[in-house]
Amino acid sequence: MTLSEYADTDLVDIDSLRQALAERPPIPALRQALDTLQQQLDKRFEHGEPIRSLVFGRAWALDQILHTAWHHFDWQRPDDLALIAVGGYGRGELLPKSDIDLLLLFSDDACIDANVESIQSFLTLMWDLKLDIGHSVRTIDACREEAEGDVTVTTNLMETRTLAGNNSLRLKVSALISPAHIWPSADFYKAKINEQTNRHQKYHETEYNLEPNVKAGPGGLRDIQTVAWVAKRHFGDTDLSELVERGFLTDAEYQGLLEGQDYLWRIRYALHRFSGREEDRLLFDLQEKVAEQFGYRDRDGQLAVEHLMQDYFRQVFRLRALNIMLLQHFDETILGNEDDAHILPINNRFQVRGGYIETLDDSVFIRTPSALMEVFVLCAQRPDIKGIRAATLRQIFANRHRIDGKFRQDLRNITFFMELMRSPAGVSTNLMRMNQYGVLGLYLPEFGRIVGQMQYDLFHVYTVDAHTLLTIRNLRRFRHANNTVQFPIATKIIHQLPKVELAYVAALYHDIGKGRGSDHSMEGAEEVLRFARRHRLTGWETDLVVWLVRNHLLMSMTAQRQDISDPEVINHFAQQVSDLHRLNYLYVLTVADIYATNPNLWNSWRASLLKKLYNETLRALRRGLENPVNKEERIDEVKSAALALLSTDGYSEREILELWDNPGDDYFLRESPENIAWHTRAIANHGLNVPLVLIRETDAEGYAGATQIFIYAPDRPHLFADIAACLDQLELDIQDARIMTSSSSDFSLDTFIVLDENGHSIGDNPERLRDIQRRLLLAIQDPEETATPNRRLSRRLKHFALAPQIAISNDPANQRTVVEVITSDRPGLLADIGRVFKRLDLRMQSARISTLGERVEDVFFIVDRDNEPLHESQGVAELQSTLEAIILEGQSE
Repeated sequence: MTLSEYADTDLVDIDSLRQALAERPPIPALRQALDTLQQQLDKRFEHGEPIRSLVFGRAWALDQILHTAWHHFDWQRPDDLALIAVGGYGRGELLPKSDIDLLLLFSDDACIDANVESIQSFLTLMWDLKLDIGHSVRTIDACREEAEGDVTVTTNLMETRTLAGNNSLRLKVSALISPAHIWPSADFYKAKINEQTNRHQKYHETEYNLEPNVKAGPGGLRDIQTVAWVAKRHFGDTDLSELVERGFLTDAEYQGLLEGQDYLWRIRYALHRFSGREEDRLLFDLQEKVAEQFGYRDRDGQLAVEHLMQDYFRQVFRLRALNIMLLQHFDETILGNEDDAHILPINNRFQVRGGYIETLDDSVFIRTPSALMEVFVLCAQRPDIKGIRAATLRQIFANRHRIDGKFRQDLRNITFFMELMRSPAGVSTNLMRMNQYGVLGLYLPEFGRIVGQMQYDLFHVYTVDAHTLLTIRNLRRFRHANNTVQFPIATKIIHQLPKVELAYVAALYHDIGKGRGSDHSMEGAEEVLRFARRHRLTGWETDLVVWLVRNHLLMSMTAQRQDISDPEVINHFAQQVSDLHRLNYLYVLTVADIYATNPNLWNSWRASLLKKLYNETLRALRRGLENPVNKEERIDEVKSAALALLSTDGYSEREILELWDNPGDDYFLRESPENIAWHTRAIANHGLNVPLVLIRETDAEGYAGATQIFIYAPDRPHLFADIAACLDQLELDIQDARIMTSSSSDFSLDTFIVLDENGHSIGDNPERLRDIQRRLLLAIQDPEETATPNRRLSRRLKHFALAPQIAISNDPANQRTVVEVITSDRPGLLADIGRVFKRLDLRMQSARISTLGERVEDVFFIVDRDNEPLHESQGVAELQSTLEAIILEGQSE
């Protein structure tokens, strides 16, 4: 391919441009030519012209403009210099806002010195034209020196074209940086593999980031180019089509690479156009515009943007599979591993060569289709197998069509799959391989439906299939002792499960019903029931996996949305779980699921909620469901434990009871004995009925990983609003609030569980703690309105602004009104809600704070000025409208 094939005077008329330059200053003439070029290209893009003609056509047109501009200057020793296109521009690939990489090449330093003025004037002109120029000014020798020490420079100089000047200079550089002189192909290959590995690690080794980088992410354009670079370095190939002739690619695979490249170029063109800059990330706010540009529509219960992203993810998924196969092929060819001669037979279908499994001949999968399953089982059973050889990967791709209904019902294949799930090692690795190579989605068509399926929110950071396989990988991680610190309970429980493979099956199906427009838990339960029957699970095994899939959200929702200090909540949850086996399976599945949903949102605070729920439920099950713990019993236990702790400090029971001053039952239900003893000592030392602020890390027996702030202060209307505003000024996020008032002294005993803006506890920072104490005491004593600081709303949160959902109902049993708020998270939200309560003269008794990605689901328990629930419909309507207004106002800032 040469750029002359894309010559088009409609893009740039060279004769007219030269005439314009002769008649007027260069900047207006060149600017007009560039504007005309972009307008033409954008118009053609709108009309669906093949993307290759736009990408290469733009490069051809820029060649003409730069050639003309170059000759506008007076160059000394013109035979000793050249203007060279390098990198992507050197390949002739140029998107609207791509860097235009230029090398100003000179024969020697003296030639550079002779042309300093022209060099500066030329580059200044490029900048004045607002071209995205990346440039270097070098001699031939300097090019070799730079390339010798940096494989990236070598790569750029491998792709060059002469735009103006003496072409022989470029040819000299090409000869000096050839594999015969620097970076032999084996070293170059290793460097590019290392470069790709490091690049993929930046994106967590998955092509499924929900704001993927089209250029640099796994399966992106850079992966295609890596293959081309390695081929060019080793074979001297200038086009990927030459790999077909060498047998490295089939015609179908080559066409697949071109189609994938065209698809990504179209996406990238749209991103550059919509953003007005070199934006290669498919950001949330751009995804909707791209989906509309390409004609996607909402359908089948999914948004247009979700359809776009599923197509995108499936495309990069295929490209990454081809990248893996080709680089494996190069590994075998270029490195020529000496171990390749060492062959270990496995059976009459497979052997291991150089650590990689391969078929004995090309007809294995044709003669024995079950070998398509067997190969992954063998990889799991033999840790010495590093992977699958390229030729065998190609055979897998070519024979995947054999996985049909008959294949799925074949007992051999059913047995192989369950053998993989029961394997002591390699389960998640080989399930990921099966998915990568398109086998898993064919063997389990219900899984195939979720491949590449995006969930358009901030809580789920991976596609459904990637999240599912990460959940299984997390379950596998729990088996290793080095994860005990992060997952202490899960690493213990996983070894107590009678059949751990049932946890993997439940994980495989827990989200498989996503995207169907109905309850995905119920859909998944029906799918896993069919799986269980086909795979010959026993009745007990079937009941367990169906229950786990149907209830996989039960534990996380209970821990995060309900008051797990309340024995009634624990008793109800224990009845739903019903036995220890289910509790253990559900716990490990829940932890693995949450961590695989969004690792950035997993913190020790959330972990501690699950820990407390697990321990309290375990206690209830051991006690017996027929003998549940009641509130009075729990209160007595907590009081006794707290009394025992305080008595060791020399306090008498009479003194302690006086200090407690009848704070109410909720205090003893929601606080641990350790916290109660801590509060009591401090009040005794500080003085009864004297305002007090205590701060420390949350206790390990209750919750951990956050900071608890205890406030003992005279109760008054709107105390919560003032405290919430103060905490927001301090850039602390409230995770939980316990608002309680002593019935005899009207002193409030409030506990706030907080994290800093990065999701961590405050930690051991005496100066910071003193500042928090001082400012909270001021807020307690001065009831004046506290302004909410202008904390910046993140780009992502702005994009996912949820319309507020507010539900207000009365709780007759506890004589209070329940206000449920579901909306977008943002800094200052709680302070604003507290301010509404203050404005309407409402008092808050307690709150349950739950943040899930960009979404908050908070519950507030309030009473009016007479300590009664809201009865008048007018007051309820006013509260609802005022809350909606202040939430919407905050979203628009």
